[in-house]
Amino acid sequence: MCGICCVVSLSPGACVLPDRVRKNLTNRGPDHSKDVTRTVITPAFRCLFSAHVLHMKGSLTPQPLEDSAGNLLLWNGEVFGGLEVGPEENDTEVILQHLSVQADSTGICGVLSRVRGPWAILYYEAARHCIWFGRDYFGRRSLLWHLDQEEVVLTLTSVASCPSAYEQSQWHEVAAAGIYRLDLEDCARHKELTIEFFPWVCAADHPSVHNPDYMWEDLPSYASVVPNPSGVSLLAPVCAMNMSTSAPKIYKNVQSSQLSLEALEELLLNTDNVEKVNQLVEVLSEAVRRRVQSLPCSSPSLEQSGINDQTDIAILFSGGIDSMILAVLADRHVPAGKPIDLLNVAFKLQEAKMQPQSSKKGKKPNSSPADEPCKQRDHYLTRCFDVPDRITGRAGLLELQHLSPERKWNFLEINITPEELQGARQERISHLVHPSDTVLDDSIGCAVWFASRGIGMATATDCAEQKQHTSTAKVVLTGIGADEQLAGYSRHKVRFKSDGLEGLVKELAMELGRISSRNLGRDDRVIGDHGKEARFPYLDEDVVSFLNQLPVWEKADLSLPRGLGEKLLLRLAARRLGLGPSAILPKRAMQFGSRIAKMENSHEKASDKCKRLITE
Repeated sequence: MCGICCVVSLSPGACVLPDRVRKNLTNRGPDHSKDVTRTVITPAFRCLFSAHVLHMKGSLTPQPLEDSAGNLLLWNGEVFGGLEVGPEENDTEVILQHLSVQADSTGICGVLSRVRGPWAILYYEAARHCIWFGRDYFGRRSLLWHLDQEEVVLTLTSVASCPSAYEQSQWHEVAAAGIYRLDLEDCARHKELTIEFFPWVCAADHPSVHNPDYMWEDLPSYASVVPNPSGVSLLAPVCAMNMSTSAPKIYKNVQSSQLSLEALEELLLNTDNVEKVNQLVEVLSEAVRRRVQSLPCSSPSLEQSGINDQTDIAILFSGGIDSMILAVLADRHVPAGKPIDLLNVAFKLQEAKMQPQSSKKGKKPNSSPADEPCKQRDHYLTRCFDVPDRITGRAGLLELQHLSPERKWNFLEINITPEELQGARQERISHLVHPSDTVLDDSIGCAVWFASRGIGMATATDCAEQKQHTSTAKVVLTGIGADEQLAGYSRHKVRFKSDGLEGLVKELAMELGRISSRNLGRDDRVIGDHGKEARFPYLDEDVVSFLNQLPVWEKADLSLPRGLGEKLLLRLAARRLGLGPSAILPKRAMQFGSRIAKMENSHEKASDKCKRLITE
């Protein structure tokens, strides 16, 4: 994972990268930083390329990476399939080797179409003086753009900075709708930026569900976006969604309408269900394997001593079904001697509702009166953070310990006070979330930032005593994508009740189409700020293709009770994997489960612009 940036100027003067943006980029890539410039006198243009590398695989490869022909690659991504990358090879080197031998735009689009995994790219094609840029099909890596309103200057970067209350932002996310190209010689000759667009398309020339129109509104007079004149496109890495709504007339998933594990067991008696559940487990397990085994090499000194207690993998963990399945599958593929960190964040409940219990009640026989104030205070502080996700997280830990007692599970209780939240939001989080700016962006962005930072109190598997723990994991698994594909949100049930299967299918197609702009860019920026990489197993191309080919009624049955019908196929997989109560936990959004939403104005709507994200 890296922080990548390019500044293109057709105006006099040097290309400048603001200090705050450079600092944010460096946080993403703390292992190596490098700038490269390109200047052409006639016609005149200047480019600054800045790359900041987080070393993840193979030997440390500085970026921008240059080949013998002068091509430059800034690559923020992981190749999990599609192109062959040896165990000791670096993704960036392999990608540049493939791109540099392509004779035209068809070849370049063909290479990027083959990549399986998350990526954002800046590629300078030296012979033609062209810059290519874009994100993968789902937008799992952030890329932002900014067009100066006065000078002919374009800035592309992984992460930006939030303007003050007196400034108007010009930052936007690069739409994950395709790939873009700038012909710098042509642009310099005409003193304008004409950006050619190469769209993603599905099989049979079916257009992608992504719509780039929102990205290109209110452009300066010198900039425009046009379809590429050759009509070249990229083939989407997943199959088109099954839009069928012709469910069998006699279709009943389960006889019992009660929320229970027995209802799941009843469904698993169906041979057709078992086959699909096994297929889902297999494809999801492989997706997790790719993401937990593509890791940096362990410290040689630790390996030689035979002791390596450092954690490589962490999971954003609520104890809900999405994170529980990731934990069970990670346990299959992470070496037995390695701990796994379970990151569980909680925001302090209002003190008015959490009065300490009387010391006269529950006093232990062996405790002295002098001990009581301390014990009462500790109990009170613990209860202040007993939010719903903390409670289900502890229950989930017990399930995991039962399933895999030999594994060291570090359940990390990350407790955040209002004062700490306010300080971090102003100093760092507001800049990372930007240009996302809603109340929901604030809540999720803050919760994910604190959780992925991985600093809290851990309870070891074999000990009830807590101790301060900082996660060393560079890889953070997150369950994003499960709800969008398997009808996990309450709005899905509302749509189903009003418009039936036809409305539900359209809602799911929309959810998957907008996930890049709603979630992924923001979360990548937030997690990457800690020098860690977010990985999304539920958005693995093979997982998405498997789910896309199924009709909606084989993925969810929203006529069943909450906690059973939504994400039904995943709940069956959870039961198949041996999970118990967590398999039927109803969906609870992170902002409510962590209780960050309760710390702010309760009258706000999720879609409102968030004033707290405005910096002073």
